[in-house]
Amino acid sequence: MFEILNESVAQKEKFRIAANKLLNHCFLLKKREDTKKDYMFVKQNLDMFVTYFELLGYDLKINEDQGVIGLVNQFGTGRVELNKYESILLLILRLLYIEKRKELATYSEEVTVLIEEIREKYAMLKIKAKPVLDKGMERNMVKLFRKYNLIQNLDSDVNQADARIIIYPSIIMAVTVENVNAYYEMTERKLREYATNKDVNVNEADN
Repeated sequence: MFEILNESVAQKEKFRIAANKLLNHCFLLKKREDTKKDYMFVKQNLDMFVTYFELLGYDLKINEDQGVIGLVNQFGTGRVELNKYESILLLILRLLYIEKRKELATYSEEVTVLIEEIREKYAMLKIKAKPVLDKGMERNMVKLFRKYNLIQNLDSDVNQADARIIIYPSIIMAVTVENVNAYYEMTERKLREYATNKDVNVNEADN
């Protein structure tokens, strides 16, 4: 199964790059330029990657319809605990993705939202301790979730109201659900719970 790695140095390098991107960034996206080649290489050598990651304690997940490959740790380790506000913002991004996807009614178009839309969703929660997002929270949100290939900012100044954010379909693979409707209901319920100012932890993309 691993014979391909003995064929050339180039093949070994492709394997190393793709495996490390999955370990460091959780997801590979078919439509993202810096992960497209890695996505295709993993897909073409799926059995090899599945076996490799099983040895490390990971399940390799692939959604070909949405063009996403991701990792899930079998033992619940390798996770990042988000603070309450990061957790809220992650759920808001998921909610916005589902809403926009329903509007588009197709997977061929990217889901793009404005920072102002994220602010509006957050403000609706009426969190007493921090009723509105500040610029630091917005910058940290983009930096954190971009690292794990969940979003990408199209504008350098993410604090502008019309700053555009691409939300990748990996946002859905980050949480296992039976269907989109169930996920939508779960997200809305969790957002209502957060409105009561409860502290929670959200796992880093289930990885």
